[in-house]
Amino acid sequence: MRAKAVFASATLGIAAFVSSANAQSGSTVNLYVGYSAGGGYDVYGRMVGRFMSRHLPGSPTILIQNMPGAGSLRLANWLYAVAPKDGNNFGIVARGIAFDTLLGLPGTNYDATKFTWIGSAANEVSVCVAWHTSNIKTVDQIFSQEWIVGGTGGSADTDQYPKLINGVLGTKMKLVVGYPGGSDVNLAMERGEVQGRCGWSWSSVKSTASEWLRDKKINVLMQLSLNKHPDLPNTPLILDLAKTPEQKGIFQLVFARQVLGRPFLAPPGIPPERAAVLRKAFMDTMQDKEFLAEAERAKLEITPVSGEEVQKIVADAYAMPPEVIKKTADLLKE
Repeated sequence: MRAKAVFASATLGIAAFVSSANAQSGSTVNLYVGYSAGGGYDVYGRMVGRFMSRHLPGSPTILIQNMPGAGSLRLANWLYAVAPKDGNNFGIVARGIAFDTLLGLPGTNYDATKFTWIGSAANEVSVCVAWHTSNIKTVDQIFSQEWIVGGTGGSADTDQYPKLINGVLGTKMKLVVGYPGGSDVNLAMERGEVQGRCGWSWSSVKSTASEWLRDKKINVLMQLSLNKHPDLPNTPLILDLAKTPEQKGIFQLVFARQVLGRPFLAPPGIPPERAAVLRKAFMDTMQDKEFLAEAERAKLEITPVSGEEVQKIVADAYAMPPEVIKKTADLLKE
């Protein structure tokens, strides 16, 4: 059974709420998307931004901007070190951002435990898919045949998952890196530059590539999460491919990030009352009937996780056994 959504609303004092309302009334709140326009993170970010304003004190304008680069690592570093800590700037980043410092990835100039985690819009299952013209039709074939997949940056699932799975299971994925976002990888599949992608959120597949599913343009090879998605009962789960306890432990550490499917975060050190306001507004948005109706029309899954729960998941990951963390980190560096 997939993890149930966790709803936890912050209790606000009247004085703090009024103060936040005065600070935001007539102001602009900036919501940054760590990817180029058109991909899954962009779709989630823009939809949340359109509705979250009505749940913030003073109903400020939310200005949505794209800041792509290195699988959203550019945005994470900017939010951590440069963005004003006034509670008027937040963003949506790759779910891996929370774990990259732990695993020693280069360029991670932040402490993930110090970010102000606002919440996650989805508890995700990701998939590996092969373009229909490639020779890859089942997951068994990627153990014996080279399979060229596209990646969007060092912190992105599209880059980390192929490297990890190759290192743990001995598969033969060849990664082509540097695409600005998931929509660019999709274009590369159509052009024949790559043969698929590994680390694509199933909710995003359904919302941005439903025609491909309908027309059988892609083959779904395996699921990457701690549990199967109900839509895909017959598609192999990565944990089922593990042959040893160590392999399973590595997969459990890495794919815990799937619970943080579409994470929103603000800089560290913002005023506590502003963090509480953002978290409450986010979770209120997740329960907004108009928001949920639009998400359903867009085929976006909404299985929210509160900011408090995300903060705990991140802290728990950093408390994992050192030997499991080191082995996982070594694999991702290869």
